[in-house]
Amino acid sequence: MNLTAYGPSQNNLACTQPDSTESMAITGRQGAAHQAPPGEKQRIFPEGACDTHLHVFGSPEEFPFIAERSYTPPPATIEQYWSAYGPLGMDRCVLVQPSVYGRDHSLLKRTLGDAVPGSMRGVAVIFEDTPDAEIEELHRLGVRGARCNALFSGGVSAAGLQSIADRVKGLGWHIQLLVNIDADFSLVQRLAEKGMSVVVDHFGHPSNCGDIDSRGVKGLRSLLQEGCAWVKFSGAYRISATGSGVDPAVLPLAHSLAHANPDRIVWGSDWPHPGISAKSIASIELANLITHWFPEEIRRKALVENPTRLYWND
Repeated sequence: MNLTAYGPSQNNLACTQPDSTESMAITGRQGAAHQAPPGEKQRIFPEGACDTHLHVFGSPEEFPFIAERSYTPPPATIEQYWSAYGPLGMDRCVLVQPSVYGRDHSLLKRTLGDAVPGSMRGVAVIFEDTPDAEIEELHRLGVRGARCNALFSGGVSAAGLQSIADRVKGLGWHIQLLVNIDADFSLVQRLAEKGMSVVVDHFGHPSNCGDIDSRGVKGLRSLLQEGCAWVKFSGAYRISATGSGVDPAVLPLAHSLAHANPDRIVWGSDWPHPGISAKSIASIELANLITHWFPEEIRRKALVENPTRLYWND
């Protein structure tokens, strides 16, 4: 299908960002942990590709989990991530603060601080009482978004979200929402109407991935068309009735959202797939989904150009 005609609506210029990608030098990965094992390199992603959604977890002795967490993950290091996705051609990534650490960004800060310059950005969890100095430090390290998690314990709730948005908007950050788009569409809409850049996780996490005409999905498509929201193509197993990362039932939803506005979609692995028992989550299986979710003519937009505008907009 040809999606080139589906750009941002010109009826809402306040929400629409320029479609041209700002120039940026892509810094390649370095270090032994990022090298493909001999004979195993199989590039799937285009040069400059960015994974916009992954997490890392340290040992609980060094990085304790909060008591009110919804799951307890095993350790998962950034080296392990690059070993899985580096050989497939992934060049950049966005590290998302998981709910199990609450407001403690120690591991996120260390990982961003150790990253090769230009290779990584972050999304933090900001509360109404987070000190300005903490926000400034996170920004210096590469954080460009604040996450509200309405589905798992330990994250920021919807209450007070507007005040958090007001605190980070001046830095050029966005608000990243983990919500059920069918249950909480009004939250996304309110933020977008106030001029805040909004990124919705996991296809909007609808109640029924097969219902592409539900109120929430239709509303999300409308915001995408107006250039007022972004959506992450990630965590298909979280909305699949079978818990499969490659469930073909997600395909109509993916095409529907890509059709709405190919300039407002990004891809994420959701590595290491925490808090869920999922099937078909091998890196090569998830990477190959891009050939099904994104027509070739928009693949570079979704994987390279759009993440650059969203996370490297400074």
